[in-house]
Amino acid sequence: MPEPKRDIKDSVFTFLFSDIEYTKQLYLSLHPEDTDIRDEDFRLVTLENILAIGQYNDLGFQVRDKLILLVEAQSTFSPNIPLRMLMYLAKTYNEYIEEHQLSLYREKKVSIPRPELYVIYTGEKEAPDILRLSDMYEGSGSADLTVRVLRDGQPGDILSQYVDFCQVANEQVSLYGRTDEALMSTIQLCLEQGILVPFLDSRKKEVVDIMTRLFSQEKAWEMELAANARENREAGRVEGRVEGRMEAQADMLRRLLQKFSILEVSQIMGIPQSEIERLTKI
Repeated sequence: MPEPKRDIKDSVFTFLFSDIEYTKQLYLSLHPEDTDIRDEDFRLVTLENILAIGQYNDLGFQVRDKLILLVEAQSTFSPNIPLRMLMYLAKTYNEYIEEHQLSLYREKKVSIPRPELYVIYTGEKEAPDILRLSDMYEGSGSADLTVRVLRDGQPGDILSQYVDFCQVANEQVSLYGRTDEALMSTIQLCLEQGILVPFLDSRKKEVVDIMTRLFSQEKAWEMELAANARENREAGRVEGRVEGRMEAQADMLRRLLQKFSILEVSQIMGIPQSEIERLTKI
């Protein structure tokens, strides 16, 4: 089985908003009052890598020297988004400080762009309007962070069109599975319904390539998890001992780590990275 590249965020969302024109449209859907904004006021600051663990954010952009917006696209809700956003924001600010050669040890106060953090959620389950870092720890702490959850935009704006695109794609996958038929039907229906038309017209080949790879990776991941789960259950029955079950789990994790990053295995299996390291002794 070819090795999936799930640690690379080659998603339609990232590809769409790597174009400054669409980034500008997204910004205006969030800040319609800023009518004087120009293309040259925008700069992409999406992280290529963070903490050397194969973790990437979906979209980061700076507006003039006043704002930094970090935006994640999620089809499956995760309450851990605030902590991830904290990591992304810290890295983004670190790069800003290095680029502008700012000294944090002077007596004069350093000025940085104001952060705004968003999640565009296209899943079906309930999700709160606001996520806070303080919800992830007990008691009162000295640090907090707020992430706004977006489910739709104004009719016809780029945000609502992206959400509509996801809904059409989900419907077609439900009908046809992760197949070429679902992919081509998604694009055709979106063009007919006026969803992301300029983007899909001009970048159809790239979108098809991205979605084909995403479909293939998701299939490979599901097959690998199913196969390992069966082997794990069988090994547990044969051994009939705690040690046997632990060794079977360790073997399963080792096989997964040959194909996926430790972060991905941790997130999907719900096992802390430290526990994965302990079990597999990596």
